Amino acid sequence: MPSGPELISPRSQRVSAARRLVRRSFRGKERLFLAEGPQAVREAAAHRVGAEPALVELFATVDAAERYADIVGEARDAGARVHLAADDVIADISTTVTPQGLVGTCRFLDTPFEDILTAEPKLVAVLAHVRDPGNAGTVLRCADAAGADAVVLTDASVDLYNPKCVRASVGSLFHLPVAVGVPVERAVQGLRDAGVRVLAADGAGEDDLDDELDNGTMGGPTAWVFGNEAWGLPAEARALADAVVRVPIHGKAESLNLATAAAVCLYASARAQRARRARS
Repeated sequence: MPSGPELISPRSQRVSAARRLVRRSFRGKERLFLAEGPQAVREAAAHRVGAEPALVELFATVDAAERYADIVGEARDAGARVHLAADDVIADISTTVTPQGLVGTCRFLDTPFEDILTAEPKLVAVLAHVRDPGNAGTVLRCADAAGADAVVLTDASVDLYNPKCVRASVGSLFHLPVAVGVPVERAVQGLRDAGVRVLAADGAGEDDLDDELDNGTMGGPTAWVFGNEAWGLPAEARALADAVVRVPIHGKAESLNLATAAAVCLYASARAQRARRARS
């Protein structure tokens, strides 16, 4: 067993406080959320929210503390309180079917929308009325992988700190600025006013992604707006966007799901922007 505190009691107030963070109301009140598994905890330990470490507390089973001794050490070095816990305690805190033995409580880390605009972003993903936490987290991961500068979740979208959203982001939540609670009209108009071309992704869009690439119109600062999984983009986003673009279906598939379409669009923009920089 690694050196450190004794096993924390299941009746501990700290355990109870962590357990309550499964509920959105408590997350909002405490401005804390849960990050589970070695990847998310490692990213949290390396991240700071202003002058404070993102990771506040870490609960670890004895087995996980031994297996991931480096991550536990990074958590301690970051200033997080580390608690050893029995397997049933971790299972009680965790929201996964098969917990990996590490659960951290982290500070909220969203960024004001104005700060994103001030930073003059070149590639942004906007989630408009996206309700599924798995989809939202996966799009965030895709945006991170494509090199996007920021992600914006509108006021009608899922909670960024929903445990399933955090898990689906696989640590990308800690890698790039994310604004939350932004009305669709404000998000689109703010980005356009900042000199960013806004493209609304829609399977019934008037413009074709291949044509956009062939015409050389995608090399500048771009924001992609992705809509709800079931009913697509809100009308206001379509009306305000510079273009409504569809991803072409060259085979017999009926459509693409949200995360797949987002990956295609974001990577297309990233490639076009790199090509433009190489020519300049």
